[in-house]
Amino acid sequence: MAPDMGDAFENSIGTPGIHNVNTYFNHFELISCWVWQMLSRDSIWKILDSYDKRNLTIGSLGSHSALDICDGAKDEGFRTLVVCKKGRELPYVTLRRIVDEAVILDQFDQIMQKTVLDKLKGQNTIFVPHRAFSTYVPYDEIENGFTIPLFGSRFMLRSEERNAQKNQYYLLEAAGIRQPKKFKSPSEIDRLVIVKVQEARRKIERAFFTAKSEKDFREKAEARIADGLIRREDLEKAVIEEYVVGTYFNFNYFNSPIRGEVEFMGIDRRLQTNLYDFVALPARQQLDIEIQLQNIEIGHMGATVRESMLESVYENGKKFVDAARREYPPGIIGPFALQGAITKDQEIVIFDVSPRVPGSPVIGTTSPYTKYAHGFQMSVGRRIALEIREAAESDRLKEIVT
Repeated sequence: MAPDMGDAFENSIGTPGIHNVNTYFNHFELISCWVWQMLSRDSIWKILDSYDKRNLTIGSLGSHSALDICDGAKDEGFRTLVVCKKGRELPYVTLRRIVDEAVILDQFDQIMQKTVLDKLKGQNTIFVPHRAFSTYVPYDEIENGFTIPLFGSRFMLRSEERNAQKNQYYLLEAAGIRQPKKFKSPSEIDRLVIVKVQEARRKIERAFFTAKSEKDFREKAEARIADGLIRREDLEKAVIEEYVVGTYFNFNYFNSPIRGEVEFMGIDRRLQTNLYDFVALPARQQLDIEIQLQNIEIGHMGATVRESMLESVYENGKKFVDAARREYPPGIIGPFALQGAITKDQEIVIFDVSPRVPGSPVIGTTSPYTKYAHGFQMSVGRRIALEIREAAESDRLKEIVT
């Protein structure tokens, strides 16, 4: 008979509060030792009913925005737990003030092991998803096998994928929010467009290039295929949309079921490589350098918007929440972002949606809008923890988890 799984955690060698379960998994090969069942909201609520609501833990995957989530959780008095990948755990084991426990696995997707899930349940964990979570753990597994109360809507995570039936573009259209014109085929290109296609090597990243005609599209696509940046089969599924000339903004929001409000959290702008700071070079030098721009997001910086635009900013957030509630009940819970630009005619055009934590910790230190609302600057991580705390204190946790 296999030894107790809990003992395997506690007897692992490592820093106190850090558990490496790889040896146990390798010895007992319990990777597929249980059968998933379709997870209804009622089944998650039953798990929540078993929790000690006075001793909740806020958990996340050790990537993307986990530090923001943990820092905010500690501000609101919660214990924190981060599930890390071996070789990428250093920030989480170093920042002990905000990370109470790091569980280290060989691969991120081992979070789906029954042992890990049981450990999270034993810690009364409410798990906060972000983009890395839905990248490393398949949607089917999140929706059907991740038996931990998830802050927000686990079923809306799939809408981020452009091949989903009710994807982000569908939701933007349902909300009546202005989008760039889409082109079904390169033969339809009649203006400057931006092409978004999955990278060949990094599935989480998209390669971008502009084109002004079908001929231009074909030439640039072939060059990128030859360089190994994209694959021909992925090019067939590329998004081709008009290039909107304007100032780029990521508008960050928080939909609160507990307060019944849609909050505008603030704005960030993306820092992208190998775009920034390539564009800062003199034009002659840019022309001399033969590189393929990839626009890979590497960081963020804070920004504000002209106050007369705030009416439209608020309206877009509320319209998206209403559409999400109709199409993906119970809809958006917690943070989300609408990414786009403002044109010279002061029209907001939205390119992309992040239906989860947007991953912009700079909001917590640069946004005046959270201070306007709360009286002090509020990070996205702290706003999540505040919602969980208010829900726990009012016995309404079931309204914010799926």
